[in-house]
Amino acid sequence: MAHITRYTRTITLSYTASLANHLKNQRLDQARLIFDKIPSPSLHLYTKMIAGYTRNDRLCDALKLFDRMSVRDVVSWNSMIKGCLDCGNFGMATRLFDEMPEKNVISWTTMVHGYLKFGRVELAQRLFLDMQVKDVAAWNAMVHGYFENGRVEEGVRLFEEMPVRDVISWTSMIGGLDLNGKSEEALFVFKKMLRSGVEPTWSTFACVLSACAHAVEFNLGVQVHGHVVKLGCFFHEFISVSLITFYANCMKIEHAHKIFNETLIKNVVKWTALLTGYVWNNKHQDALRVFGDMTKMGVLPNQSTFSITLNACCGLEALDKGKEIHTMAIKLGLETDVFVGNSLVVMYTECGNVNSAVAVFRNINEKDIVSWNSIIVGSAQHGFGLWALIFFNQMIRTGVDPDEITFTGLLSACSRSGMLLKGRCFFEYISRYKSNVLRVQHYACMVDILGRCGKLDEAEELVRYMPVKANSMIWLALLSACRVHSNLEVAERAAKHILDLEPNCSSAYVLLSNIYASAGRWADVSRMRVKMKQGGLVKQPGSSWVVLRGKKHEFLSADRSHPLSERIYEKLDWLGKKLKEFGHVPDKKFALHDVEDEQKEEMLSFHSERLAIAFGLVSTVEGSTLTVMKNLRVCGDCHSVIKLMSKIVGRKIIVRDSGRFHHFKNGICSCSDYCDNNLFDPVKKRKSYNHVKGSETEALMETEQVVPDRHKAGVARWRKLRKMEKKGGNWGLKLKLEYAIVLCFRNVAAATTALFFLGNARAKLK
Repeated sequence: MAHITRYTRTITLSYTASLANHLKNQRLDQARLIFDKIPSPSLHLYTKMIAGYTRNDRLCDALKLFDRMSVRDVVSWNSMIKGCLDCGNFGMATRLFDEMPEKNVISWTTMVHGYLKFGRVELAQRLFLDMQVKDVAAWNAMVHGYFENGRVEEGVRLFEEMPVRDVISWTSMIGGLDLNGKSEEALFVFKKMLRSGVEPTWSTFACVLSACAHAVEFNLGVQVHGHVVKLGCFFHEFISVSLITFYANCMKIEHAHKIFNETLIKNVVKWTALLTGYVWNNKHQDALRVFGDMTKMGVLPNQSTFSITLNACCGLEALDKGKEIHTMAIKLGLETDVFVGNSLVVMYTECGNVNSAVAVFRNINEKDIVSWNSIIVGSAQHGFGLWALIFFNQMIRTGVDPDEITFTGLLSACSRSGMLLKGRCFFEYISRYKSNVLRVQHYACMVDILGRCGKLDEAEELVRYMPVKANSMIWLALLSACRVHSNLEVAERAAKHILDLEPNCSSAYVLLSNIYASAGRWADVSRMRVKMKQGGLVKQPGSSWVVLRGKKHEFLSADRSHPLSERIYEKLDWLGKKLKEFGHVPDKKFALHDVEDEQKEEMLSFHSERLAIAFGLVSTVEGSTLTVMKNLRVCGDCHSVIKLMSKIVGRKIIVRDSGRFHHFKNGICSCSDYCDNNLFDPVKKRKSYNHVKGSETEALMETEQVVPDRHKAGVARWRKLRKMEKKGGNWGLKLKLEYAIVLCFRNVAAATTALFFLGNARAKLK
């Protein structure tokens, strides 16, 4: 009998070693085969197998094995509860905790941590208070959870109440303060920790270096760097990544790259940290070079790497490079990932390809608030206000709550598309029902909407009676509108307010000078220029550029420094003749100098955007889309000329100025000339969309919401749903309200009330 017992024990030990090896290497199926061969597995082996399943997100297998256990101890219960929380099944974890016959302090701490992980802070507080015995780990879990959920004051207060603190307590405090934007306070706590005699760990140093990076405390960060080298922590992954980030944030990118080169193992985390540093320092070309080196070394990029690299493409306006990165993301199966998808949407909209942005957005699997904001703001940038409204209504329908960025995008869309009634509707809704997200930029957008639609007196009244003092951005929006409508009286008052707030604001002087020039008041123009000279202010020169094969070709007005200048001016001469054939007459009011008419015509002919377009025409394939960027607004005469150019050469020309994107095709611009002095004409606007062809555009335009003549039916439908709700109807009707809300947009009062009703519906459902 003893011989059989020894044999069984030997076999069990052999199986146990093999089982541990398979679990360590994530070979779960092989591990399970061995587990099933073990006669009478111990509680320890059951617990080990369950932990292996949950670590690999196989919760169902773990629960089945847990149900098979005839005897369970507190360790197995704790392991199963933790596994449910790690796999995201909060309900099952709660049920097991309630069924648990005997709980120890680890059981309670695990559930407290679980409640905090899922944002159930009040329930975690209640459970924490119910704990009869609290060890330091329980206190640490609660402090850490408060900071993770943005409850900074409660986290600090609980830390101060702790009877005993260990190094984890101090590290949680330092990391939590830094996480919530209180990096300087985090560094103060670190110094306090050192005075209390607690020895920091590598985790503490990583948090401190992060706080030094955010607070730009270079000297303290260098001291910490020296300390971790002495302690031998330098080669720890989190320390080296924190050091790379610290030096990059302090604008010492060469030091960051040196740290990277000194690390032994260069994994994707360290490569991404270095990439981020270069982008943070506006060295986008170097960032793309680092990304290329990374892929050559065989390191596969992750979601963060793609996001940062696409940001570098945005900084360079390098659409071709962005497409290459997009192709790589598709090959790795990351195109539908929300982080990569959001970055692709931003990249395409910033580089002028809004149709591709929409296509990418459609493919994102689980859209978050950033996804919706990106496509709404992108549509607004391109002047496609109806697109922005359609996306907003799809967002509401999916149950995503709008935030302040959403409303900024919507108001911008209304501003750039001349949708006065819709802009009023949104602003009234934010003011009445979403006052907690109402910001200065929303007022600036509303002032811009009113000003561009010629309601200058109303816009000025809004600024004067704002609940907070208007800043220069808001007054600049009003002054810019005065430039559009040549209203000198309001312009002078707005300029005075701006210069009182910011005496060195060159934009105010330039805008006011341009208004004087348009009115022919050259003496006042000279006075403005003298004031600027006396104040040491310089007008930003207008420049335009084209990015071609990764190289930026930039032009100033009447620029002849480019190697292809001769061909560029030949193309401009040819275009000038064609423009005359099409009956174009230069609008001399946009030549803001007191010279002869002939000189004014010549000055307009050589504006930087025209040089950039001519360069693009002689350097790219016929029929391809040409994208031009400009640092200032396109003047009215150039806008008219580019429309005709697109018709003459038979090509689509996209121009991004400081205000928006313009899509020129077949003599029509997507802005419907709203960027100039024309008030918005809905019929004209709908016609302007016809030049933008493609499946995405057609799909958007086919939706019922765009049809403006149905707003009466929409109001009637909404009233019917409202009556049904008052009779105790199903709150699920909120989904059907999406139809009514959009059609109500031409009726401000109805739309505002409908939006409020939808918010109440969602609140009650929650």
